[in-house]
Amino acid sequence: MQTNVLSTVARLSDRHLLDETKRLAARERDVTAELIAHLAEIEERGLHRVAGFGSMFEYCREVLRLSEHAAYGRIEAARAARKFPVILEMLSDGSLNLTTVGLVGRHLTRDNYREVLAAAKGRSRREVEELVARIHPQPDVPSLIRKLPAPKAVAAQDTVLPAAAATPDLSAVPAPVLPPPPPPPKVVTPLAPDRYKVQFTVSKATCDKLRLAQDLLRHVIPDGDPGAIVDRALTVLLENLTKKKFAATEHPHSSQPPAPGSRHIPADVKRAVWNRDGGRCAFVAEGGRRCTERAFLEYHHVEPYAVGGEATVENISLRCRSHNGHEAERFFAPEVVRETLAPYLCTNSQTRFGPSSLSAAQPP
Repeated sequence: MQTNVLSTVARLSDRHLLDETKRLAARERDVTAELIAHLAEIEERGLHRVAGFGSMFEYCREVLRLSEHAAYGRIEAARAARKFPVILEMLSDGSLNLTTVGLVGRHLTRDNYREVLAAAKGRSRREVEELVARIHPQPDVPSLIRKLPAPKAVAAQDTVLPAAAATPDLSAVPAPVLPPPPPPPKVVTPLAPDRYKVQFTVSKATCDKLRLAQDLLRHVIPDGDPGAIVDRALTVLLENLTKKKFAATEHPHSSQPPAPGSRHIPADVKRAVWNRDGGRCAFVAEGGRRCTERAFLEYHHVEPYAVGGEATVENISLRCRSHNGHEAERFFAPEVVRETLAPYLCTNSQTRFGPSSLSAAQPP
């Protein structure tokens, strides 16, 4: 059955594939909203208890075969939708998703639910977390630097071997049961408007650098606040990165035009392109949506260098790595990029050469 579905999908045209996927996503949203409405009514009537389950969670796991994560999220949404039925409509039309409902559901009241749900429409998880931080601000966490305990080795279970066994059969010894690793803690968590908790682990060398910075900055940061020190360090780092990425400087000099046939992009062109494109990918899809990616940016030749494109402000544009490769394949054909131009995709300390752009907007 699954093989037949895959073969059928593989025969769809690009437009039909995209349209069909949108239709399926809409149908899934409708079914999810209906499921949540049914779960809310089952819990309201106590039918899970009648069926012999002590909780809705166990009912969803055992009877509906939902994963733990799926069960928890849908139960949270069902309880919120029971109080505020408009949530079902918003889940069905896609303006809300289950993650958003799980984040805001417990903070909804009769007085604020319309405003909060409207503010959460179409937002990313990070944006919704910031919304929740405004609704229910948390106090700043205390500054803390501590050494993490060394991981404990899990000992194998004791096994009694027969006395006559001269050479024990190691395959008979049960393997140690390792506990599942804990989920990684969130690195950045909004606490309140304009306040965030940042959590990560560093090496001893990095910790020593932080302590030294605290000592050297006592005259301006008497309490040695790590947040204030990290802010200063990031400010300096970003200044250095912007200089390397797009030749940012308070006193720019006019650049020499590149030699004929050179891949070199002059510094003044990099500055102008970066400012014009706003430091993010400038690819615009047929429907008018512009890519929002800011990572792995590269300077892209609109008319490829391979066919004579020049390094001018008009011909250079920012692209993320994905869209840079996409435009190369669209211009040259995928098999040409893979078989002929792929060997030229290399990196040195200054430039990333590629088939269509060939100069990376990344620090070396």
